[in-house]
Amino acid sequence: MALANLSARQWLLAMAALCIAGVAAALIGQYGFDMRPCPWCILQRVIFVVIALLCLIAAATPAPGAHRGAAVATILLSLLGIAAALYQHFVAAKSSSCNLTLADKMITASGLDALLPSLFEVTGSCADAAVSVLGVPFEFWSLLLFALLVIASAQVMRRRIA
Repeated sequence: MALANLSARQWLLAMAALCIAGVAAALIGQYGFDMRPCPWCILQRVIFVVIALLCLIAAATPAPGAHRGAAVATILLSLLGIAAALYQHFVAAKSSSCNLTLADKMITASGLDALLPSLFEVTGSCADAAVSVLGVPFEFWSLLLFALLVIASAQVMRRRIA
């Protein structure tokens, strides 16, 4: 099936799958290759999980307004994820500590690190998290996924209201 023929629901399901795959890749890196996540890494994970949940809920809803609402929310969250990835690369990775940064405060305040430590616990510093996969910084892979989510969200918004 051509991408142009996908329904809004199919796009939303694909977007949720991309987010889940992104988090799975991060967990494989963390537990399989000892890539310890910093607060900015964890913040990006949280954003991916929130987007996946929004997309799944919207896909289960027949209302086109829910599809478009999820697409708009995904665009906004993806832009925040892009900003987090860029900040991680250009600022945070050059510092030895991430303590008390915005990302660290958000993760701690949310309580997610205590609720699901295997998924959301910060175990590395920003300098420790500066690793590459296939010669590309890990946070740029995350940035690419966020950019793809923006493009996919635009496709959801282009679908005609039934």
